[in-house]
Parts: sequence; C-alpha cells; structure tokens
Amino acid sequence: MNKPSVPTLPKIGLAGLKENWRSDLSAGFLVFLIALPLCLGVSIASGFPPSAGIISAIVGGLLVSRINGSFLTINGPAAGLIVVILAAVQALGEGDAMAGYRYTLAAIVVASCLQVMMGVLKMGRFSAFFPASVVHGMLAAIGIIVIATQSHVLLGVTPESGSLVSVILQIPHSLLNLKPEIVLISILGLLVLAIWPLIGSRIPAAVLVVLVGMIFAWHFGLAQKTAVSGGPFLVTIADNFAADFYFPDFSKLFSIAFWEAVLSISLVGSLETLLSAAAVDKLDPYQRSSDFNRDLTAVGIGNIVAGLIGGLPMIAEIVRSSENINSGAKTAWSNGFHGLLLLLFVLLFPSFINSIPLAALAVLLVYAGYRLASPKTFFKVLNIGKEQFFLFIITIIGVLAVDLLAGVALGILAKLAINRLRGVWFNNLFKIHFTIRQDGPALVVKLLGSALFSNFLPLKKALTELESGKTIIFDFTDGYLIDHTVMEFIDEFSRSYEAQGGHCQMVGKALETFSDHALAARLMTADDRR
Repeated sequence: MNKPSVPTLPKIGLAGLKENWRSDLSAGFLVFLIALPLCLGVSIASGFPPSAGIISAIVGGLLVSRINGSFLTINGPAAGLIVVILAAVQALGEGDAMAGYRYTLAAIVVASCLQVMMGVLKMGRFSAFFPASVVHGMLAAIGIIVIATQSHVLLGVTPESGSLVSVILQIPHSLLNLKPEIVLISILGLLVLAIWPLIGSRIPAAVLVVLVGMIFAWHFGLAQKTAVSGGPFLVTIADNFAADFYFPDFSKLFSIAFWEAVLSISLVGSLETLLSAAAVDKLDPYQRSSDFNRDLTAVGIGNIVAGLIGGLPMIAEIVRSSENINSGAKTAWSNGFHGLLLLLFVLLFPSFINSIPLAALAVLLVYAGYRLASPKTFFKVLNIGKEQFFLFIITIIGVLAVDLLAGVALGILAKLAINRLRGVWFNNLFKIHFTIRQDGPALVVKLLGSALFSNFLPLKKALTELESGKTIIFDFTDGYLIDHTVMEFIDEFSRSYEAQGGHCQMVGKALETFSDHALAARLMTADDRR
C-alpha cells in the first residue's frame, strides 16, 4: 500500500511565523471572537471573577503555545472545569466567595505542580486507564450540572447557595420569579445558536449571541440598577486589567477539602487536556502527532502562572481548537495570536466587556453543557452495549449524588467488578499477556487471555514502538475477554497506522460480542469455555 500523500509540513518556530503569519493571525482572530465570551462565562459560572478566564486564555496563548507539544490546540478555560472549580470555591470558602476564590487559586497551583510532574514522568499514557464509558459519563454529568446551574441565569434569578440537588430544586422557584427581559435575551440567544449554523456564515454564532444580547441589554437599560429588579445582569471587570489580579491563599493547604480540590482539578484538567489533544490530532490536515507528556507539562506550567495571578486552570479546549483548524491555522502561532488579541482587548475596551449580559454568556454555557450531555450521547453509549451504558449511568449518578472523584471511582470499580464476574482472573485484571512475532512480511500481535482497560498499557506502548509501513495482524484466537476500551484503542491505532502507509487486520474475532456495535466488548463463547 502506498503512503497517502500528506501536504508539506509547515515550518515551526520563528520560521513558521514568517511563513504562516497571515493564516495563523486570521484563525487566531476568529478563535479570539469565540474565546472572549466563553472565558467570561466559564469564569463567572465557576465562582471566579469574570477576568479570571481571560487571564487563563492569555497565559495559554502567550506562554503555553510556545512550550507545548501540540500544533493546533487552543488553550484556555472550559465548561468541563466549572463543576470542580465551583465546588472548590464553595467548600473552601464556607460562604465567603472571595476567600474561597483565593483558596482555590492555591489548589490550582498545587494541582498544576502535579500536572507538571505527571508530564515529566511521562504519565500521560495513564489517561487510557479510565474506561471510555466512565469518561463519557463524567463529562455528561458535568454537562447536566452546567445546564442546571445556568438555568437560573437564563431566567434572571440568583438561587440560594447550596448543594447541587438544592440548586436543581430551586428551578421551579426561579421559573415563578423570572425576569421577562432576561428571558427574552436568553431565548433569542438560544435561537441564534440553533439557526445560525444553518446559514453557514463565517461569523461565529457565539459572537452574534453576545451582540444580540448587548443590544437588548441596552434597550432594557440593564446597566441601570433600577431598570429591572434583582441583578446584577451585566459582566463587571475593572477598567485597569491589573486590578483584577489576585493572589492565592495557601492557609488551607493541610485541610482535606483542599486536597480534594487539588485531586479533582488535576484529574479533570489532565484528562480533558489529553483527550482534546488526541482529538485535535485526528483533525490536523497535516497528520502531525502531539507529544502528550510535553503538552501536559506545558499546560501545568501555564496553570501555575495563571493560578498565581488569579486565573482559572486551562486545558487544550476542543471547540476552540476545532474552529482554529477550520479557520486555516497552520501552526501554534494562532494560539499565540488569540492570546495577544485577548490581552489587547481587555486593555483597550473594558467598557465593551461590561456591556455584555450574563444571560448571553449563560446561553453559551448551556449549549456547551448540552453538547456534553445530549440525548445523542446517551444513545451512542447505549448502542455500544448495555454494559457500557450501565457504567455510563452509574458514573453520572455518582458524580451528581456525591462528587466528581466519587463518580469516577464508582465507575472504575463497577467496571473491575463486571470483568471479575465475567470470569477474568484477578491477576489478569492488571496484567496483560500478548506476543508479537514476525510471520513473513507481517507482524502478528496475538492476545492471550483478557485485554482490558486496566491492563492494556504495555500493549499500547509496544504497538506505538512498531516500525511504520508494515502489515499488522491482531489475532484474537486465544483471547478470553476483549473490552470496549481496548477494541476502541485497536481501531484508533489501526486508522492512524494505515494513514502512515501501513495495514492492519483482525483475525479470530469469533468471540461473543455484547452488542452489534463493531467495537463492542467480546467474550469467549460458552462452548469454547467448556
């Protein structure tokens, strides 16, 4: 098989800037337009000052883009971190929002040090340890929480602080006390998000949502405190950007709540960064591969800097990264331009930001939450198999009922228990058996026993070290249980390997599958087990 033609790779560094500055500046500008409202919205929803999200994106663009291991990712705050940051602010602040904010900044700095350590120790590969359905369940739960908390903002009502269940139960009260002016802004924003993509305009829908919201906010006089009861309904940042810099308070360093926040921030931030970077690699028209460990280290360094001056933690954000690629970006300089434009905008036009209605930002966050927890996501997991759907649902329940760490732990333990009940020996849960041998021109990868999310990292490492351009045969003849996470990995590896000119095929797949899905888990048939 001939290697598919790949466009000539863009230069990197200053040579890449000289060669591609026009396309990267254009892409960076469009990403900046999307990032500005999202940074503000994520920050406010997280219980941080509005400028904290912008600080994060500026650091991501100007610093992280220069030292990371990816080419087209955009770094900044994301909706997936709202839940853990808000929980940290509430738990550490104990009713004092500003104190909780500064304690959480300290947790961000410590969590970021852990990220740097994970990157240096090349632990990025351990992201594969989390079953795919558990990760999807975690993200769906985050989406549900974002929608629930932002529903009050759409209605123009501030709920009483309390647990997630309390916030959800207050939605009927907010419906009875809604502000018609705010609801109109919210409805118009949702309509724009639904209709605008059908038009095919290059103007991002997020920009139009903000502009429409600003026009109606001006019409209703929302800047005047007496125009509509309640509020505030508009974003508020300082005219002097440096006045929005705050410093962390480490006085709760030895509390349990502090370390719960550290672990949650580190887990979610690292997972989302690695998953997004992998997804962006698949979209890269130049088929470049990111250095995930270097990326994790760079994001950790950026988060340390952001946390020290009052910013949210950042990740490699998939929506903005996708727009970056679609806008014709060639190198990481587009990320730098997006950060530079954000910095210039907050320095020169703070009054513009102070005219943005909170409801318009809530619309964008509700849409982001819907993308994480849409019915399509539920049906997609169900299509893979009932077992995967069970793990997906139990993770969601765990996150909603307790917290994120508990939900993820519950999902992992449930998966291990299911594998044990399927007949997998305990020592095989964490140790994989396989061989790789030459068979003529082909390499045969023979799986022996069970290949599971909890044991397949050695297989992953061995496959990534194989020479490109060969024929690889995956032999499942002597396999006992091949779970969905491993099937998904083999499929992704095969696609990537074939894109580099190789060829992959699977033989001996006559195992009992748990559904009709091509990547469903498969188990040795009852007859073969006798």
